[in-house]
Amino acid sequence: MKLDVQGLNGWYGPAHILFDVALQVGPGEVVALLGRNGAGKSTTFRAIVGLLAKRRGRITFDGRDLSAAPTHDVVRAGLGYVPEDRRIFTDLTVEENLEVGRQPTREGAPAWTPERLYALFPNLGTMRGRPGGRMSGGEQQMLTIARTLMGNPSLVLLDEPSEGLAPKIVEDMAHAIRALKSEGLSIVLSEQNLHFARLIADKAVVLERGRVRFAGTIAELDASPEIRDAYLAV
Repeated sequence: MKLDVQGLNGWYGPAHILFDVALQVGPGEVVALLGRNGAGKSTTFRAIVGLLAKRRGRITFDGRDLSAAPTHDVVRAGLGYVPEDRRIFTDLTVEENLEVGRQPTREGAPAWTPERLYALFPNLGTMRGRPGGRMSGGEQQMLTIARTLMGNPSLVLLDEPSEGLAPKIVEDMAHAIRALKSEGLSIVLSEQNLHFARLIADKAVVLERGRVRFAGTIAELDASPEIRDAYLAV
């Protein structure tokens, strides 16, 4: 499964936010979309999954053209999306949240069950009957990822998975993402945390004001201090 994004432009009303963004993700690859707040990372994800009212460009996934596809068709094609604001159902239990995300198995994609997800996220396994609204931020983030995986996607977009989480939870999240990669899942994660991205990503794309300023391997980014200083330093 390959995601290929070329010449992606996006607007919020009259404001032009994305300018010819390009990225490619191969089977089993983890690509980090890096940049400061406001760089356009979340907008890029929203444009890819069809949640941006005005977008232009070419988006293909597994050879299928999704450039103008509505969100439900993007999801049915096997592309999962974990938004930054989590959006769990706070009144539903962990088990019920997972059931909401259930879709049929998909050829070429890992097949997930609640039991497999409890093994991946042991904290969730201890609180199956707990309402989502009574969970910590880190637990809610894990639940959101697990619910998305219940759709058996072959590629997942993770928006700021480490933001606001305690260091121990960040470590657990990195371990889980590496485990997902070992299953053959392709992942794009948006991040400000370069250290977190180094732990799990193969490649990086750096955005600044909606434009790609760097695309290459993590090793190449590490060898480019001028890029890090200009676009990633706080």
